[in-house]
Order: sequence, then structure tokens, then C-alpha cells
Amino acid sequence: MRLLLSAGRGPRECDWALAELVRRLSEEAAASGLTVAGEKAERSVLLEIAGAGAEEFAKGWTGTLCWQAPSPFRPAHSRKNWYVIAQPVPDDDPRTTFDERDVDVVATRTGGPGGQHRNKASTAVRATHRPSGIVVVVDTERQFGLNRRIALRLLRERLASGDDAAARAAVTERWRVHDDLVRGNPTRTERPRATGRGGRTPPRSGRGR
Repeated sequence: MRLLLSAGRGPRECDWALAELVRRLSEEAAASGLTVAGEKAERSVLLEIAGAGAEEFAKGWTGTLCWQAPSPFRPAHSRKNWYVIAQPVPDDDPRTTFDERDVDVVATRTGGPGGQHRNKASTAVRATHRPSGIVVVVDTERQFGLNRRIALRLLRERLASGDDAAARAAVTERWRVHDDLVRGNPTRTERPRATGRGGRTPPRSGRGR
């Protein structure tokens, strides 16, 4: 289960809140027998939660999250609610498995110039990849076997190109999460604990984003 947490475009306290919430989530996951691996990016963290019940656990951490505590950077600031958004995300790189058994190859007659043999012989190939519906027609060669080989190669290239486009779209959609953060009405609110790591704050002299 993959869960993306983002500080959105809020102040640097939201980055701090993001770190605190990830730490709290990881602690609760460990207590539930789950493992959490994180990948940090700009103003966001992509978590992979594994183990029995990971999906149900992630649901409890999905939506607008609030870290409620005074700012460690601006002691006189009255605001105490810092918001982070959490959303499940699909795999970035879903690759299509190509199997020649999924391809229907039909011999067709060639067209265009090339003499009587080229016009009458069924050496051209119409190849259809059934799962995707992609169709290619190849008649560049005068041998059916060569055209078939080219058609299969073209199908592989078309599928790979589609996978690349889907992967780019997934990354773009992930970055849109930064703009989806709605402050207020959180689905979950967490606060520093009296003891332990959950309430730890960074040094006030540190630089924030």
C-alpha cells in the first residue's frame, strides 16, 4: 500500500508537521506489526506500508491530517493547526506484459506498386494485440515472416510508449496533490505526546523551507 503525504504549499511549519505525522504514522504501524518505508521528495513523503491489514491502516491516515502544536519557528505565532494531505497512490510504472499469444496475426494482400506477385500474394500482416486493441499493418517486405516480425516489434514499441505515457501521467497526478490540500475539517488530528519522540521539534535556529 502506497500513501503520499504532502505539506502542500503551506508555511515551513507544514514541513515540520509532515515529519511529525510521518513519525507518528510509522510508530502506530510498527505497533500494528506493519512495516513502513519512506521516499522523501520536495514537501512530500511517499510511504510504502506492508503487512497484513496495511490497506485498512492506510485508510485511517487518508485525507486532511492536522498536527496541532505551537510553531517551533515562530513562538509568538497564535496558529497551532498545521495541515498535511495524505492520499493513496498507484504504482508509478505499471508495465504491460507482452505475450505473442495475445496477438492475432492475419495475412493480407499487399497494395501499391511492386509487380503482379506483390499485388496478389498475401504477404502483408495485420497484427492485433487483443488486450489493448492496438492494430498494426505491415507490408514493407515481400516475405510474410519478415512482415510478421516487424509487426510484433511495432506492437511492443506501441505498448512501451503507452506505458511511458501512463507513468508520466501518474507522476503529474502525484504533484497535483500539493494543490489539493484543504485546510480545516481534518479527518485526523494528532498532537505531541508528553513524552517520547512524537512531540519532538527541530531546533529553532534551523532553516525551514
